[in-house]
Order: sequence, then structure tokens, then C-alpha cells
Amino acid sequence: MPGRGRIRAADIATVRERAKIDEVVGEHLQLKRAGGGSLKGLCPFHDEKSPSFHVTPSRALFYCFGCGAGGDVIKFVQDIDHLSFSEAVELLAGRAGIQLQYEDDGGRPTGAPDRAAAGQRARLVAANTAAAEFYRAQLATPDAAIARTFLAQRGFTREMAAEFDCGFAPAGWDTLTKHLRQAGFSQQELETAGLSKQSSRGTSIDRFHRRLLWPIRDITGDVIGFGARKLADDDPGPKYLNTPETPLYKKSTVLYGVERAKRDIARQHRAVVVEGYTDVMACHIAGVTTAVASCGTAFGAEHINVLRRLLMDQDEFRGEVVYCFDGDKAGQAAAMKTFAEDQRFVGQTFVAVEPDGRDPCELRQAHGDAAVRDLVARRVPLIDFVLRTTLADYDLDTVEGRVHALDKAAPMVAQIKDHALRPAYARRLAGLLGNTEEAEVLERVRALTGEGTAAGRSRPRPRTPARSADDAAAEIEREAVKTALQCPELAGPAFDAVVPESWTHPEYAAVAAAVAAAGGAASATVTGAAWVDEVGQHAGSDDVRRLLPALAVEPLKSPADEPDSGYVHAVLARLQEMAAVRRVAALKGRLQRMNPVESAEEYTKVFGQLVALEQEARALRERAIGGLSA
Repeated sequence: MPGRGRIRAADIATVRERAKIDEVVGEHLQLKRAGGGSLKGLCPFHDEKSPSFHVTPSRALFYCFGCGAGGDVIKFVQDIDHLSFSEAVELLAGRAGIQLQYEDDGGRPTGAPDRAAAGQRARLVAANTAAAEFYRAQLATPDAAIARTFLAQRGFTREMAAEFDCGFAPAGWDTLTKHLRQAGFSQQELETAGLSKQSSRGTSIDRFHRRLLWPIRDITGDVIGFGARKLADDDPGPKYLNTPETPLYKKSTVLYGVERAKRDIARQHRAVVVEGYTDVMACHIAGVTTAVASCGTAFGAEHINVLRRLLMDQDEFRGEVVYCFDGDKAGQAAAMKTFAEDQRFVGQTFVAVEPDGRDPCELRQAHGDAAVRDLVARRVPLIDFVLRTTLADYDLDTVEGRVHALDKAAPMVAQIKDHALRPAYARRLAGLLGNTEEAEVLERVRALTGEGTAAGRSRPRPRTPARSADDAAAEIEREAVKTALQCPELAGPAFDAVVPESWTHPEYAAVAAAVAAAGGAASATVTGAAWVDEVGQHAGSDDVRRLLPALAVEPLKSPADEPDSGYVHAVLARLQEMAAVRRVAALKGRLQRMNPVESAEEYTKVFGQLVALEQEARALRERAIGGLSA
């Protein structure tokens, strides 16, 4: 480190000790206990669906089993913020209140480093922080009356403006630039930070003039840029002007309000995405404390990755994302555009649209805080909103209109990431179309997903129907009762543990009930015909008794010549998993119908049940994998 020596080794050790790795990492992603004193979350260095990023606080290390990234807390900060080793140490030391000492190659102290030689990120953050303080002070000046009026007209008091650090850029061409130069920042630093720019005459001037400003912070709370709103009619610039791309400010990853929303996003398992700075303010003031907004660009893939890490959005159902769009055509277009990227989320996604087209800020002005909370509570599934919006463009009173609408909407249903929801939304689409058979829509969706007959076939053939979820359940249930009849010594307690609600096919449910009435598979002392006869004595009807011999002689579908306990238990695990998935779908539907604001306690309780049930389903699925035939 030319000009100031290197950081003393003892100070680096102190930084490693005091900078708790779980707390530092936890600023960027949600961590859950993984057993053995380890924590896990979704890796911030590569896109993944299941958490493979592990943190071990006792050893102060992290490692991702997916991409191989790993190291200590300093290495994490280096990688996440793209810093050099010394810059990462200085950043962590500053937050922990550690005074660093520098020395030369011979170990001799070199004194405090020259401020101008400090790491670039630290300098740019310092410049932005100083600018935010300057702008905030300017909001109280007479010239800022136009900004204060703008805020007041939108229902924000001075105290609210102060809470969000709102500021005002004065009219002078270089007022901020001169102020920061006097504070010790170089012209190059101000231009690199996006605070100043070169004028047509080659002089340095402020980037923002006569505008209301919002400081934009990264997920850790550092000021990295600004959003500026046009106030004066004679301002030739755009309505909103943001900091340009800088080493700190990357608009594709920045979310306004994320630093204040992140903890509640993780705690409530919900994120609300709005369209502007005043909407974020309105939501947080109204009690919707999970609201964020993109800055100067559309909400995209990298923004989704940020939220996924905070939501712990993994293979199990982990929460919901609510998009608040304007109710006009532009808002509908935004929802349609969002649907394609939305499939990156594992959790459920919704749309909240105010009937009169008001955004959250306007809604709060007109009807108060409760109306904003109610808007979010009345959210509807994004796919439902997209289907309705799509079908509105067609004349569904005509055959041609319904055919074209189906051609357009069926691929949307086929894109739904949650397979358990596809059949329900296929039926929903049939209902919205009217005069269209459910079977036709289901067949079209299955063909598009490759789950049914040949891809692209648009008309069902009654004699060769596609294999439905009901067919799959019946197949597994049939195989399960066959195991209890043919090899009760293998099925045993595992079969007897299957609860009656797991059966959907009446005949197989009746066979299972007969086995239970005979004492259960585990109690069988005979096999073959004698066992089938014993079960038949407890059958509830002649139809069930006639079915037993067929089940007893039909070969099991075990990949081995003779079924073993592994195959039998895989079948029973699959049966219970399918039952768990049905219960998951029912709980998801219940959550969608609930008001998470007015019924917060009940919503949290049901959500906890859903998370536990998802975990149970996954465990059963893992037990079934490998034991069943392809």
C-alpha cells in the first residue's frame, strides 16, 4: 500500500474477531440454522434455487457448496463489495470502531494514513454521505419551499421527510461541488461518485439543481446515490433523474428502501414492490414496512435475486412477493412484462392494483394509511391478473375469439412454476373463457409442458387421455395396497402409518381400511391367499372383496425381480408425499384468501404450518427418490 504502509497484523486479527461473520453476511441474505452450529442461505455469488451457502460462526468462515466461494469475513466483504483486502479491512474496522495502525515493511509505525489515499469505495461512500447531509440541510432553506410544498401536497410532514432523509438541491451551479471540495474531496472523486459533472465549458458543476432528492442506500445502509424529482416547470430535464452508473451505484441491483425493509422482509416472508420513492414512503408510513422500489430502471432479474436472498426463496414455499402496479394501461403492461421474469421466484407472486388507478402514495392521500394496508391485503395472484388482462383483448362471445384467447393464454398457464397450481389455473382459464371444456384446456397445458401427449397437439383424444395428477395418485395408491397384500412383512408399520386422508381413490381407501380392520400389515401372521382371505373378511363391500385377488396377483412395478423393503418404503413415501402436496396446495389457497394485515396472527400461524408441511413433503420426496421405477 504505497504512501501509508500496511495494516498491522494484530489489527487485522482484531477486525476478524469483532466483525461477526453471521451479522455481516446477514446484511445481504437471510440465514437459517442448518444444524451442527452452521447457518445456510441462498448464495449471493451465483443464482440457485436451494441454499448451498453455509456460514459457521464458531470458525468465522463461509463456504458455498454450489460455486466454491469461501473464506473469512474479510474475504466475504471483498467479494460482495468488490474491494481490495485493505479496503475490506478498513470498511469493517470503521463499522466496529477499530482504530487501525499502519507500518512499513520493517514493522515500523507509519502513522495514520493520508485521507486522500483511502480506499476508493470508502471515499465515494463518504462523499455521498456528506452530500446527503448537505441536501438535507438545504431542505429547510427558503429556496426549498417548492420541495416542501411538493411533499406536503402528497401527505408527508416535515418529520416524515426527515425520517427518509429527503433533501433539496439548490439552484447554484456548483454549490454542492464547492462545499465538498472544501471538505477535502477531490474533483475526480466527486465526478466518479456521480455528484458532479463537467459543464460544456469544461468546469465542474453539480449534477442536480432545484430538485427534491432521496438518498439511495445499499443493503448495508451506505449512501451510494440519489434520486431527484423535477419540481420547476422551466427545468428542462426528465421528471426523475438518478445518479449515473458508478463504482457504487448499479441501477440493475439497487432497490430503494431495501436497507429499512430487509429485516421485515425476512421476518414476514413478504416483499412489496412499488414503482416510486413516494410510494415506498407511503407504504412504510402506513405500516407496510416491506416495500421497496427499483431506481431509474424496470424491476428486473438482478433485483429479483436480491429479494430471493432476503426471502430465503428456495425449493420450499418461502413467502410471497406483491407487485403494486398503477391501474392504468401502463400498469397492466408492467404486470405482463413482470410475469416472464416472475418465474425466477419460487414463492408465490401477487398483484395489488387499486380499482381507481391510484398508486400507494395517491391512495394514502385520498383514504389514509389503512387503505394502503388494505390494498396489499387484497392482492390477487399475478397469474390470475395476467390471464384476465390477456383475455380482455378478445371477444369471448365468439368461437374464434375463444380459440385465439386459448392459444394466447394456455402458454402462460404452462409457465407456472408451481406444478401443483397448473391444473387449478387450467380449470380457472376454462371458466374465464366460457363455453370451453376443462379437459380441452388441461390437455393443451399438458401438451405445452410435455406432461401429456405429443407437444403441440391442441385437441384431446378421448381414447388416449393424458396422464393426470389424479391418474398418478391412483397408480401410487394401487401400488401401495398391492404391497400390503403381497408382502405385508415388508410393508408392515410403514403402511399402517398412512392416515386415511392420504387415500383419494375410494376403492383403494376401502382396501386400506380392510387391512387396518384385519389388524394391519405389521400384524399379519400369514401370507398369500390366507392373508388376502383374512383381509377380505373385513372388507366393507363385495366390490372390494372382488378387487383383492386382482391386487394380490398383479406384479409390483419394482425395478428388481423381487421387491425389497427399499422399493416398498419408497412407494409408501411417495403416497404420503402426494398427500402432503395436496395439503400444501390447500394451505396456499387458504393463505391467498386471508388478509395478512387484519389477520396477522392467524396468517403467521398458517404460514408456519405451510413451511413445516413443505419440509415434510420434501423429506418424503427424498425418501421416495431412487426406490421407484422410472
